[in-house]
Amino acid sequence: PFDPNLEVGMMVEVPSAAIIAHELAPHVSFFSLGTNDLTQYTLAVDRLNQRVAALHAPTHPAVMRLIQMTALAAKAHGKWVGVCGETAGDPAVIPLLVGLGVDELSVTPALIPAAKFLVRRLKRDEAAAMAQAALRCGRAEEILSRSRALACAVAPELFAGA
Repeated sequence: PFDPNLEVGMMVEVPSAAIIAHELAPHVSFFSLGTNDLTQYTLAVDRLNQRVAALHAPTHPAVMRLIQMTALAAKAHGKWVGVCGETAGDPAVIPLLVGLGVDELSVTPALIPAAKFLVRRLKRDEAAAMAQAALRCGRAEEILSRSRALACAVAPELFAGA
């Protein structure tokens, strides 16, 4: 039977979809950001090609700004936004995603305990302040460093020995 309340979402995996997220939002219940493909298509870097894989940087400023654009569009239309892909399960990046307004993380079962442990300790306003500062950085490494610092501060157990 047809369920008129069934949520229908949209994968955002290419920069063009993030750029026009405000126009797409009225037609969906939610957005799901596919960070592996979004990063690949934003940076024109195939993460599976060993010659250029080192250039694949999920925390690149362009990728982070596209995530923010999508989250802002979702919020402006009363929609939620999730993130899937390897980035969603990376404890060093989770504070950044939360700070950018991401509502849901889709991670592999093995990563759920660490992700929950970290998210429960984060304060959204602190994550948002860090994310805004990180977006002013010009390099992926700087952005990752800021997010990782917050993650280490609230959940040092996840980074012991790292």
